[in-house]
Amino acid sequence: MEYILGVDLGTSGTKTVLFKKDGQKVASSTVEYELIAPKNGWAEQNPDDWWNATITTIKDVIDKANVNPDDIKGLGISGQMHGLVMLDKDGKVLRNCILWCDGRTGKECQEITDIIGQERLIEITANPALTGFTAGKIMWVKKHEPQIFEQCSKILLPKDYIRYKLTDLYGAEVSDASGTNLFDIKAKTWSTEILDKLGINAEFLPPTKEAVDVAGKISEKASKLTGLTTDTIVCYGAADNAAAAVGTGVVSTGKAFTTIGTSGVIFVHADEAIIDKGGRVHTFCSAVPNKYTVMSCTLSAGLSLKWFRDNFCSDEVNVAKHLQKDSYDIINEGVDKIEIGANQLIFLPYLMGERSPILDEKSRAVFVGLSAIHTKYHMLRAIMEGVMYSQRQCLDVIKEMGIKNNLMYACGGGAKSKLWRQMMADMYDVNVLTVKNEEGPALGVAILAAVASGMYDSVESACEVMVQTKETIKPNLQSHNEYEQYYEIYKKLYPALKESFESLNKLI
Repeated sequence: MEYILGVDLGTSGTKTVLFKKDGQKVASSTVEYELIAPKNGWAEQNPDDWWNATITTIKDVIDKANVNPDDIKGLGISGQMHGLVMLDKDGKVLRNCILWCDGRTGKECQEITDIIGQERLIEITANPALTGFTAGKIMWVKKHEPQIFEQCSKILLPKDYIRYKLTDLYGAEVSDASGTNLFDIKAKTWSTEILDKLGINAEFLPPTKEAVDVAGKISEKASKLTGLTTDTIVCYGAADNAAAAVGTGVVSTGKAFTTIGTSGVIFVHADEAIIDKGGRVHTFCSAVPNKYTVMSCTLSAGLSLKWFRDNFCSDEVNVAKHLQKDSYDIINEGVDKIEIGANQLIFLPYLMGERSPILDEKSRAVFVGLSAIHTKYHMLRAIMEGVMYSQRQCLDVIKEMGIKNNLMYACGGGAKSKLWRQMMADMYDVNVLTVKNEEGPALGVAILAAVASGMYDSVESACEVMVQTKETIKPNLQSHNEYEQYYEIYKKLYPALKESFESLNKLI
């Protein structure tokens, strides 16, 4: 029996999953770690915590599955994007990693835009300078921690650091590199123009490869720590969303997925590098060799529902504990009784400001149309619908770019809700599918490792075997038409409130 490992390096924890060649899950293990917030709006983690979690989870799944390590042929790593890991000449970490959700680099992003020019930056990297991306973080350290910057010898993204620890080899890959603001999306190489203008040493950045390429094998030191053999190959792996795309089978034209997690993501496969000149959505390299993806990111998708639940739904939470059910299931039962439109109530889900498609960190969440007739469940329905309107608005931008999709996979915690999946189908007016294996990124990088180790000829052929769908929800035309009326109002609300958001922000 041949096995492959998928390691998913997330923000809240690292999850390692052992799979059979056909994609069947054998065992999994998760270790959580802390997010460090030195100041308001800052977010960091200690890369050693990731490494210790990786060691622990690999050993744990081997023990749980009781498999011979000789039978584990390949390993792939998925990772949170954009994080800055800085190493000295000896390969030691110089400071905590500044994470994707860190907001300290607003001034640096403006400086990057001024130096490169917004149009030129988007032309090269396919994305504007955003606080989440890596370039601004490098510039921040250069400005505020020059003594650390002077010691820097290598810059890695989070999952590339773990791959380095497993193999003793430096490397980067295209899906993750294209989220740095330093990568030429079409040439598929680090942009000399940007690096030179920003004063970043090109030698800091390792060469880039495709996600399925073999990076190396498990080193002797890592073998002793993890229990894996030195014959196990390690592929370059992929950024988390690129890996999730592979793990849900979104590897060919017409396919897309929507993730309703803390944030909301629409991820669409594209055969060419198609760029939105306004930077409203992101274009990245795909984990499928020589392909691309277009991705939106809204900041408060599932977070909006969680915020309301945590603050106003203690009864539902207590009932769920008593019945040993998920509190969201109790909420869904109540929301399902409320008609489309929540009795003329609309929610703008901008609790944390917004990225796609409005790019406005000053925007804030709003209920519009609230009256005395509304109940808690009207507000909950409005929140769920508002989150989906925000996804629909991003999908409209993607369609404006000439990218079409004929089906949508549903992923993330929100995908567990049939009510939310039906909203998705009705608003998008496409079939919405779910997959049997919910491991997403871990399965995706296991598929990449299976291809790298020679089990399959291509990512596409591996997905045909290893990814299986379990349910299809079809759109309801009448519901679609009802949602359209509210969606047209939704689109007009942000432009009407933008100036007010700016004025409020000045009072803080």
